[in-house]
Amino acid sequence: MPLDRLGRPLRDLRISVTDRCNFRCPYCMPREIFGRDFEFLKREDLLSFEEIARLAKLFAQIGVEKIRLTGGEPLLRRDLESLVEMLARVKGIRDLTLTTNGSLLTREKAQALRDAGLHRISISLDSLDDAVFRSMNDVNFPVKRVLDAIDFADAAGLNPIKIDMVLKRGVNDQSIVDMAGHFRGTGHIVRFIEYMDVGTTNGWRMEDVVPGREVVERIRREWPIEPLQANYFGEVAERWRYTDGAGEFGVITSVTQPFCGSCTRARLTAEGKFYLCLFASEGHDLRKLLRHRASDEDILDDIRGIWRKRDDRYSEIRSSETVGLPKVEMSKIGG
Repeated sequence: MPLDRLGRPLRDLRISVTDRCNFRCPYCMPREIFGRDFEFLKREDLLSFEEIARLAKLFAQIGVEKIRLTGGEPLLRRDLESLVEMLARVKGIRDLTLTTNGSLLTREKAQALRDAGLHRISISLDSLDDAVFRSMNDVNFPVKRVLDAIDFADAAGLNPIKIDMVLKRGVNDQSIVDMAGHFRGTGHIVRFIEYMDVGTTNGWRMEDVVPGREVVERIRREWPIEPLQANYFGEVAERWRYTDGAGEFGVITSVTQPFCGSCTRARLTAEGKFYLCLFASEGHDLRKLLRHRASDEDILDDIRGIWRKRDDRYSEIRSSETVGLPKVEMSKIGG
């Protein structure tokens, strides 16, 4: 198992299967940038399911235990359950998950994904207020259909379901307590995520960030809570439980309380670029190796060498200088 320069192993691989999305959330794919004329990847540029599965097997050989499928919106990729079935057979992968906005998650699709071997699912939901949610997704998509998708995932057994809420000051932070209250006692886990400066197109400002500490205090005023230990080394969410037994929630504080020191994650984009950090400027082209018929050992050597040189800790050194640097966009790297 290779370690990077800060002694961190590679345990978690996030694989984007498409750079396209049917939402235009301003913190990720603002409409003024990702408009009708924006050029997305061509089909031939995308890794095939077979190429993704081959890379997954190689990453598993050097310690990856968890794979999360992302996008863009991953359910825009046709027959995604076929890829899930391939990945579910990879030796060493103990946790196979998916992050989606829920818009395309029908009852049939949720069951097909579960039958193919998907273990869990995360669904993005930024507000329970329908007007706020429609404004944030910027395609007038109703909140009820996402709530229906959560029910479909629950019925299919894709548990525990995690509900991801990105918070932006003055936009949806008034929904924090409502969101916590709605999912208390359901077995689902809400994760409140600080608005991050991923990419260079979302107009990020520090004053728009709602700190995780504030989230915890708002919820504490409503219900008694206490902290929980992390489930595993490198878990991104700080966990809290309701003391009455109504479940738990998490806060992801990569802006105000960075966790770079325990980061065990890497990211693979839909066109086969290997990124070592969510805030990276450059990736490493693994697709070229695949399509130039490199051997498994040659690809493994390349991956090991790239990881061993890794010293990324963007969130710990974030400053006015680093915020302005060119960075890969969230829609390509998959969060």
